[in-house]
Amino acid sequence: MTPTGPSDRSMPRRAVLGGMAAVPVLAQAARAQGRPIKIGVLTDMSGPYRDFGGRTSEVCAKLAAGEFAGKGFAVEVIAADHQNKPDVGAGIARQWFDRDGVDVIVDNPNSGVALAVSAVAREKNKIFLACGPATTDLTGPQCTPNTLHWSYDTYMLARSTGGATVKMGGDSWYFLTADYAFGQQLQKDTSAFVVGSGGKVLGASPYPFPGTTDFSSFLLSAQASRAKVLGLANAGTDTINSIKQAAEFGLTKTMQIAALLMVINDVHAIGQETAQGLIMTESFYWDLNERTRAWTRRVVALSPTNWPNMCHAGVYSSCLHYLKTVAQMGAAEAQASGAATVARMKSMPTEDDCFGAGSIRADGRTLFPAYLFEVKKPSESKSEWDLYKLQATTPADEAWRPLAQGGCPLIKA
Repeated sequence: MTPTGPSDRSMPRRAVLGGMAAVPVLAQAARAQGRPIKIGVLTDMSGPYRDFGGRTSEVCAKLAAGEFAGKGFAVEVIAADHQNKPDVGAGIARQWFDRDGVDVIVDNPNSGVALAVSAVAREKNKIFLACGPATTDLTGPQCTPNTLHWSYDTYMLARSTGGATVKMGGDSWYFLTADYAFGQQLQKDTSAFVVGSGGKVLGASPYPFPGTTDFSSFLLSAQASRAKVLGLANAGTDTINSIKQAAEFGLTKTMQIAALLMVINDVHAIGQETAQGLIMTESFYWDLNERTRAWTRRVVALSPTNWPNMCHAGVYSSCLHYLKTVAQMGAAEAQASGAATVARMKSMPTEDDCFGAGSIRADGRTLFPAYLFEVKKPSESKSEWDLYKLQATTPADEAWRPLAQGGCPLIKA
């Protein structure tokens, strides 16, 4: 299959040049007054989530920053690898806030790291825009006035992918679970939907994260359970390896695989021959409409081998909304209090090429539709990244955990 751009036509040269021109943010805003707005992209650069976030997240933050060149304030973007370790992530956050003048941290795939960084942002009265982590605790018991949660969470994934699988007859489940905050909560949320729909959970195999690459013993336990569905409560390269090894063991012939957090980069890495027919949920896909296609051309000009997923879209969207708020408040006022800036962000509707129109709830949850996709057969694709067909859409007001059920201390009873 010949790689093409995000449309049936070749990518225009002007789109590539336009994307490149958006990156040198500081140079174009050199005359801006006061301390520059500084965005720190804290992500996984080398581990299992490097394609889920990684350098493409940094590109997306810079694209958002580039739209504010010459608007009266300079914007600087830096990046670091949290190594999927909460202590490392929290240490970088403290250094960025205390020494390096960072105003907002964005991205952060890994729920354990994200919860640690959220606590530091509150302590320092800075801002955390969580686009990579899945845990609903960020808008639940551990919600803070300094954190907003973008893109997706475990409730949305469980409701969309888990609910659809049960409706299609997958009423007995066995879970393969990354044994940390994200995997545990994804298993819990999906189990609730399965049982609530009349299904059963027959067992689970939690595995050490990060570091596990051989899933054979866990897959044999799943096969022995005789469950109809193998629920993968993991992400990134763990999901890729789980699916490849499940195919090698023949599990795909006897069990349905439910990839509870799977993005387009995973499908591309697995290959359509193996991934075809899998269902998954994202809140963004490059080929949804003209706006998503046009935005993707800008990203692909700078990240040609790793196309954007919902996490990358969230980095762009959240940074754009933050910078719109800075432009409205003024840089000095926005930098004075992270909580006050977040409150202003909540009061403003969101609008961008990735998600269209949206809003932010009082608990910090951004509200967009969720899309259930099926991986196309190779014969159905027109280009290398033409991988999804839309199966269902969950409206924004139904996709997310109800506000009253979250337990966020910011919400008064």
